[in-house]
Amino acid sequence: MINGFTAYRRQWFVGARTARTDILAGIVVALALIPEAIGFSVIAGVDPRVGLYASIAIAIVISFTGGRPGMISAATAAVAVLVSPLVRDHGVEYLFAATILMGLIQIVAGLLRLDLVMQFVSRSVITGFVNALAILIFMAQWPQLIDVSWQTYAMVAGGLAIIYLLPRVTKAVPSPLVAILILSVISIWYGLPVNTVGDMGKLPEGLPSIVLPNVPLTMETLRIILPYSLTMAAVGLLESLLTAQIVDDMTHSDSDKRQECAGQGSANIAAAFVGGMGGCAMIGQSVINVTSGGRTRLSTFTAGATLLILLAGLGPYVGRMPMPALVAVMIMVSIGTFSWNSIANLRRHPPTSSIVMLTTVVVVVATHDLSLGVLAGVLLSGIFFAGKVQRMFAVRRDVSSDGTRATYFVTGQIFFASVDRFTRSFPNDDPARDILIDVSAAHFWDISGVGALDKIVARLRRDGRSVAIVGYNRASADIVDRFALHDKTGVELGTVPL
Repeated sequence: MINGFTAYRRQWFVGARTARTDILAGIVVALALIPEAIGFSVIAGVDPRVGLYASIAIAIVISFTGGRPGMISAATAAVAVLVSPLVRDHGVEYLFAATILMGLIQIVAGLLRLDLVMQFVSRSVITGFVNALAILIFMAQWPQLIDVSWQTYAMVAGGLAIIYLLPRVTKAVPSPLVAILILSVISIWYGLPVNTVGDMGKLPEGLPSIVLPNVPLTMETLRIILPYSLTMAAVGLLESLLTAQIVDDMTHSDSDKRQECAGQGSANIAAAFVGGMGGCAMIGQSVINVTSGGRTRLSTFTAGATLLILLAGLGPYVGRMPMPALVAVMIMVSIGTFSWNSIANLRRHPPTSSIVMLTTVVVVVATHDLSLGVLAGVLLSGIFFAGKVQRMFAVRRDVSSDGTRATYFVTGQIFFASVDRFTRSFPNDDPARDILIDVSAAHFWDISGVGALDKIVARLRRDGRSVAIVGYNRASADIVDRFALHDKTGVELGTVPL
């Protein structure tokens, strides 16, 4: 118990220097969150305060309950796209109710260890996910770069120069924060004709308050919100767990994925109770946090707390912040997120891995749906894996000197993808009358493999041949004794035949 508390405390505070870096990183994240939260509110068809209040609540709560220190969670486009039909057809109150149910589902998912599903996501899919998200982040900046004044381009270029050149002089303060502050002062002082945060939507005034969804507690309400809640919970967990893995790789540390699932659920419930929409981990903001030096829970908490302070007390000033400054930061995030070595690896890696990565990128960019891209990548990885294992299989035939006895040596994996080749390896016109099948170098994985063996034995015996099978390993003997119809191992269940 004491060791657990000590470990949790170190996830908040390592030292004064680290705390200072985490706080500054959190401030940078908070400033970059504002226009994104407003934009996501527009996508969902709700007031800007719904996305902003959600970002505050999710960031603060997940800093306590999450399993990945230093990762940023808030309102996201992935969830906003899903709920827009619900808001359009039934109103924002049903959105709050659906968000509460979403959180409960995610907590149950954590208890059921559904985070283990991430074991089936290959490295190629993760790389494709990262590259696609980097492209989407860059594409999202285009509206701020089309039909704008030359001052906008000058400020974006100046912001990028500060971001990349300042670290060569000093790393005492995150360069994205310096870029935002300098460009904001220049824009306000000279009144430059550039877009501002306030142009994205009206910022809320005052603190959020606790509210309960004003919906009837009936089965009809559950019927309406359940499909949305299930989808939001699945997409939110998928994006959060993928982002956690990416932050793990960036920081060379591990995280508690099970706790992250439950933490996301509690954060979304809190968001709904303050009039916010659902959300999940944000890879772009998490990259900003990590590259700015944020490593602990303090950076995540600071992001939420700073956003609350900015909206409650400095709303008019925040509204005058120039969008080119934030565009420069997001372009930096896009460049830093993209896995540039994956381009060179297209020639070095196996073709199947490259195809999986490119498919994930294309589907995500084409649909703007991260979950569809990951699903396509995982399915393709499974198909390629099954094909690869299928080829790890061979049958060799030896015949006695008098030609009356044939021995088939089976090597490899017998399962649903290899049963067709396995069956065709035993011809109908074998002239030998005694058939011995040696499976000591083979493994039967499923009932499809057992069924194929049944089919072979039945066919050979029907043609008047005697058939014997030897060499089952323990696991194969178990599944054959349980499911075979025409042949058993001839021993007690779970033992290896002599």
